[in-house]
Amino acid sequence: MNLEKVIFGFFIVLAATLNFGFFVGEIDNPAHHDIYELFAAIVVSLIATVLKFGDRTQIGAVHLSTSLVADLQLIAAAMVWGYAAHVSSQGVTTEMVARIVSLSGGALFANVVSVVILIAETIMQRR
Repeated sequence: MNLEKVIFGFFIVLAATLNFGFFVGEIDNPAHHDIYELFAAIVVSLIATVLKFGDRTQIGAVHLSTSLVADLQLIAAAMVWGYAAHVSSQGVTTEMVARIVSLSGGALFANVVSVVILIAETIMQRR
């Protein structure tokens, strides 16, 4: 068993599951979406991105691009939350929560693509 591949797969799947955990719930209900879970999803997604930098294959490039998309969308979601909480006069409204969750949904899709690629790559490997 290759420890490097275990760690790589662990962070890819963890990024997807944390993102899914944040995404699940009523889209406009702030009680269903925890800011700390969004923060954890961002941190783990950034770690997964760093782990993907070493691969020089075409599949590695697609892995990296999906991870960069997920990072961008999660960071945008955090920025919208920060704007709503600290700049906007209305605060974190249901409309803002819907925007935040929609952005995390895009990141979730990118993470799902990354997991599918990981599974396909694993199936195609020969011993």
